[in-house]
Amino acid sequence: MVKIGELTLKHGLFLAPLAGVSDRAFRKVCRDHGAECTVSEMISAKGLHYNDTKTAVLAAFSEDEAPFFIQIFGSDPEIMAESAQKLATNNYKACQNSALPTGIDINMGCPVPKVAGNGDGSALMKNPELAGEIVKAVVNAVQLPVTVKIRAGWDDDHRNAVELAKIVEKNGAKAICVHGRTRAQMYRDPVDVDIIRQVKESVSIPVIANGSIYDAKSAERMLELTKCDGLMIARGAMGNPFLFEEITAFLEGREYTRPTLEERLNVAMEHIKLMISHKGEYTGVMEARKHLAWYIQGEKGAAKARQAVNTASSFDELCTIVSDYLKNYG
Repeated sequence: MVKIGELTLKHGLFLAPLAGVSDRAFRKVCRDHGAECTVSEMISAKGLHYNDTKTAVLAAFSEDEAPFFIQIFGSDPEIMAESAQKLATNNYKACQNSALPTGIDINMGCPVPKVAGNGDGSALMKNPELAGEIVKAVVNAVQLPVTVKIRAGWDDDHRNAVELAKIVEKNGAKAICVHGRTRAQMYRDPVDVDIIRQVKESVSIPVIANGSIYDAKSAERMLELTKCDGLMIARGAMGNPFLFEEITAFLEGREYTRPTLEERLNVAMEHIKLMISHKGEYTGVMEARKHLAWYIQGEKGAAKARQAVNTASSFDELCTIVSDYLKNYG
């Protein structure tokens, strides 16, 4: 059981914030298949500060998606606090929400150059004092619980997750998620499970482990080696929202039966319908291509089907591709 503010989760299974992936449709599908809490794609505090409507759209969520955290990134404590307050009260330009989010998550882990290169995301791990100021400012600005996502450190010579965890706890964070890789590693293995364990031992707030969780076996290993309170699933859920059901079955001592290819593709098509309903057919289909490719990854005939998927320009075309694929391989 994981408790974050007033929120209580039975197993602590989170869907990670994934830029360009974890939109409303993907989050809804993962919730339907066992994710207990989802997090938005990361939202620029500066973008919200300057009333950018594209930034605001990323904060949109459905009431049936709750519990739901909105993740923000930035390095100016004042702007971070202002943007968090706007998001926590739905008081910003182009807001589409009729319900309030469950909490605010602060990104201190994004490794991509356009984020870290500006001093945001994982770059904050090089400046623990500033990181603490940001957490304190955001906590003081909102009534919702504030959580923080970090990495093991900036590089092998600066693995300071424990130091940073203590700082964010001291400044009011209600939980912390640790991605067990450094910024220098990006998404390459290995995942440092030992530093996640050290963070768990150093703070009293819940610690969520993140990194290379692709099945129940890897989830079991992460829990056993880190003694963490919960798990945050990232790339393992891409094309496989059923992973949450698999891990839940393991945690509850139940047998798990993997869905058939037809069952998985039926979910994929419902996923794509949701994307189109939110974004329109053209954008929905363009963005759905990668998702459909992930749903069939590793299956027979996937490479040929993926070629067809990557040239599709309408929902009907995708339906035909899936129908033909099931006739040949289902």
